[in-house]
Amino acid sequence: MILNVHSTRRNEFIDITGDIQQLISRSEPVFHGYCLLFVLHTTAGITINEAADPSVTEDIQMMLNRLAPCDPLYRHQEGNSDAHIKSTLVGVSQYIPIEDSRLLLGTWQGIFFCEFDGPRNRKVVVQLGRNSSA
Repeated sequence: MILNVHSTRRNEFIDITGDIQQLISRSEPVFHGYCLLFVLHTTAGITINEAADPSVTEDIQMMLNRLAPCDPLYRHQEGNSDAHIKSTLVGVSQYIPIEDSRLLLGTWQGIFFCEFDGPRNRKVVVQLGRNSSA
């Protein structure tokens, strides 16, 4: 399955938890298994972190901007080297357990698509699997 994500800013964390859960709910039932998420882009990422307080993702973005600032001295000619670096730091995949057809996330956890070179239309691959022992 593919989840399409549309970003509206150059740097943006988009909560896709509900979208992923809807895909799981509409698919053939997976009572005990896993959900693999993979971002098909080199200037975006995916992470799991606190979804209750938006200042958390704002702080993460602030620190990523400090670690990899937009700098005209990068050698990559497209002007988005900072986005490639941020994608490498955050990562492009997550592996989440499923129990009783629900994502097994902590109380405060959410899944965030991380845009570092937007605005763009993006794709996240969503693969579901069943535990063989369940």
